[in-house]
Amino acid sequence: DQESEDDLSASRTSLERQSPHRGNTTVHVCWHRNTSVSMIDFSIAVEHQLSGNLLRKFKNSNGWQKLWVVFTNFCMFFYKSHQDNHPLASLPLLGYSLTIPSEAENIHKDYVFKLHFKSHVYYFRAESEYTFER
Repeated sequence: DQESEDDLSASRTSLERQSPHRGNTTVHVCWHRNTSVSMIDFSIAVEHQLSGNLLRKFKNSNGWQKLWVVFTNFCMFFYKSHQDNHPLASLPLLGYSLTIPSEAENIHKDYVFKLHFKSHVYYFRAESEYTFER
């Protein structure tokens, strides 16, 4: 969670704070993570945007939080519901890996996937196989 907050707040000028600007634009995240995106990947990303409910696992707990998630421009935006105008948080996904949790991680639920980058680990659960595959 801290990394996404850093991504949102790092290097903002007073002009950026005055305008409706996302601090986690692709350029900003690429610079922050010292990576790049090919034009092919960018074109594919623009064509593939998703939204829907996901459950996020609380750290060191068995609880799951239901969130409305919008995936666009290499970033996941989290809302309490689909009616919210502003996200609760965001997670730029450049550099993250997507895997299925191992048995050793003790997550005994269906449709769970894991996003991880360095020491940052997030578990999400879809409500159906269809949503999980998307």
